[in-house]
Amino acid sequence: MEMLPDLGARQLQAVLAVAEERSFVAAAARLRLSQPALTRLIQRVEDVLGVALFERSTRRVALTAAGREFVAVAERVLNDLRIAGRSLRELAGEQRGQVILACIMSVAAGPLPRLLAEWRATRPGVELHLREGVHGDVLEAVRSGVADLGITYLEALPEGLAGEALGEAAFRAVLPPGHSLAARPAVTLAELAAEPLISFPAEARTRRLLDGAAAAAGVALRHAATVTQFATMLALVRAGVGVAIVPTAAVPAESGLVLRDLAPPGLRRTIGIVTLAERELAPAAAGLRERLRGLMRQTQE
Repeated sequence: MEMLPDLGARQLQAVLAVAEERSFVAAAARLRLSQPALTRLIQRVEDVLGVALFERSTRRVALTAAGREFVAVAERVLNDLRIAGRSLRELAGEQRGQVILACIMSVAAGPLPRLLAEWRATRPGVELHLREGVHGDVLEAVRSGVADLGITYLEALPEGLAGEALGEAAFRAVLPPGHSLAARPAVTLAELAAEPLISFPAEARTRRLLDGAAAAAGVALRHAATVTQFATMLALVRAGVGVAIVPTAAVPAESGLVLRDLAPPGLRRTIGIVTLAERELAPAAAGLRERLRGLMRQTQE
């Protein structure tokens, strides 16, 4: 490779100033330099390039043919540097970029939209991708690098993933208005086992969690209908198809459904942020992580 000219932005600015002002005196004043200092800068550029850029006389300063060609190059280089500098400042200031967030559906359907709206309001240039799914989907998206970070349950994380607890998700029974169990302040798993249950697929973490808790209580849940979305689950409960057991945050306040605590000891699981242990987040993703810290404390209870 040929040697690249060893020139800096200050030297390029000096060439452009002289070319525009057609005067070393005016260019020096514009750059806030002494005339001898400006002359040395120009001489340095000409020495590096091996050509004269200006024709000097007592009356005027004019560009040579080589000077005209070099001025066009200098303008492009300086403009590219300005654009790059602005772009990097925007990235560092979380004003540009892309964030891919993987999230379990209970959080995506509950407290997350409001937080994301507040976060995006001050970062209109950041492109956000939200990947909703079950626990396993979230872990795989983060592990594979598809997602920058995830929100899910933190129990038994695979090797290579780091978890940071945000809070606990409390599970409650969701009943249609007028249901016989709605009159009670709390219901037991044994009582819910007698009801048709609207559930997620058997491979979903929430489904395995509920089946495990029921088995520990000595009962078996009746999974009458299987769905893949919380919105569908709540719609079926509202229609009277059955009842459900979900994290509280998954049920919006205006749902019109009845929420009842599970009788002690209840059912709670830790939810948090999951990232690749060795991966450093880009500024926008790191900023979103900061906003997520405390999400559960504000919304789960």
